[in-house]
Amino acid sequence: MHSASSIPVIDLSGLNDTNPPERLQKAFFEAYHKMGFAYIVNHGISPDLITSVFDASRRFHDLSIEAKMAIALDHKHRGYIAIDTSTDVNSKLATVTKPNQSASFMMMREDVLEDRRVFLSGPNQWPELENFRPLLEHYVENLSRLAKRLMHLALSSVGVKDLSILNAFDPATIWLRLLHYPPLPEKSPSDLYGSAPHTDFGCLTLLAQDDVGGLQVKAPDGQWLDAPKIENSFVVNVGDMLHRMSNGILKSTPHRVINRSGQERYSCPFFFDPHVSTTIAPLPGTGDAIFNPVNFGDFLRQELGAAYNQHKPQQNAL
Repeated sequence: MHSASSIPVIDLSGLNDTNPPERLQKAFFEAYHKMGFAYIVNHGISPDLITSVFDASRRFHDLSIEAKMAIALDHKHRGYIAIDTSTDVNSKLATVTKPNQSASFMMMREDVLEDRRVFLSGPNQWPELENFRPLLEHYVENLSRLAKRLMHLALSSVGVKDLSILNAFDPATIWLRLLHYPPLPEKSPSDLYGSAPHTDFGCLTLLAQDDVGGLQVKAPDGQWLDAPKIENSFVVNVGDMLHRMSNGILKSTPHRVINRSGQERYSCPFFFDPHVSTTIAPLPGTGDAIFNPVNFGDFLRQELGAAYNQHKPQQNAL
């Protein structure tokens, strides 16, 4: 493990599905107990595949607004999220009154049918773009496999021996978001963000980003650190649910995006979370519990309901 911009870099060489090497357990613990963010390299995902996903993202965002709004975000949290339509009102890190300055396509797990008893279940909405769906499904399949290995590594790093909680990720709640950040106006107010300061609410985030920059991570001393692209890497961070599972040992770190580059910025975060029915609580081996149990689905309803009109309680009434 070495450091780039004070954010650790972890070489995943040797990571497998069974026993994470001791050196990786130590590196993961060191990075995520202190910073909560790290770059990972030698992760096994093809650079050509990542490039193809960015190309697909640009093709999607180049569609007409009419074509994108035809698959506007639905109550299943799938589809097009237009600019100025989501606001991080639950942020504990800043007073956020202005919508995030980004647009995105959201893909989740592909369920054949919606089951109203299972929050966020159902099929995705797909644009009419050649090879778009098969490419994204192939990418998600590869990232899910990597993320499952990282979850095994994360839990092992904090001393969890009983890994049955990993069964809660079969099937997992997954989210792939193809984000486009237009450049902020030169004289925009200080509280206008591409993405307002926040922590992620799930377990693990694997971010592929372009070289435009704009991502910033809050260091333990309160300083905001730039997290520029490192070639052939993912930026990986711990979310609130893994923070709880680890009994606070692994940090869910605030981060934000401010795009003042004058250029269009693209990023592709992948979020890997347990099934919505999962009860999240500190796991045995992590010490005396400092968090009460929480149902992940209930937690999601609250978070999404605060930020998106599609998830307001009255719109989900049966």
